[in-house]
Amino acid sequence: MTDEPHYDVKFKGLIVLLGYMGCGKSTVGSLLAKHLDIPFIDLDQHIIAKLGLNIPDIFAQKGALYFRQQEHENLNTILSSHESLVLSLGGGAPCYHNNMETINKATPHTFYLAPSVTELSNRLFPNKHKRPLIAHIKSMEKMSEFIGKHIFERAPYYEKASHILRIDAEQPDEMVMAVLNKLS
Repeated sequence: MTDEPHYDVKFKGLIVLLGYMGCGKSTVGSLLAKHLDIPFIDLDQHIIAKLGLNIPDIFAQKGALYFRQQEHENLNTILSSHESLVLSLGGGAPCYHNNMETINKATPHTFYLAPSVTELSNRLFPNKHKRPLIAHIKSMEKMSEFIGKHIFERAPYYEKASHILRIDAEQPDEMVMAVLNKLS
């Protein structure tokens, strides 16, 4: 017997999860797709599989502009498939190439997962070396400053989502329930 909650929601369509790195998009997206019995795609992982390079290597070898173009092209391909699925975006994806407008045209089910700067700093600092954007940051104070500034810059894009889910210390299953409540 498992302790995993079961949600009795029938849903077919496209759900897009967005937000800053470390907000839980991939974890929540995977669980949500499992509960809805539809496929899950993590856009960054999709790009990694297509290019055969991890994100830090793509940035180092090809540059940020190349990555953003790949992100845009792969996003458009996925959105045009019209499949029922849960899609989690990389943190910057909504901010380039009019991606957020394209996403909102494709589905009304967009969710901005929005933890506090403190929560994000606590999540990201221990594993910062895995993320090229923040690998250089030396202290929690500098991490919080960086994240706060970055979220301020990205907020106009993130807040175009149809649903904003403020996160404190909710567990992934609680976030899944919050999304499902908005779908029903």
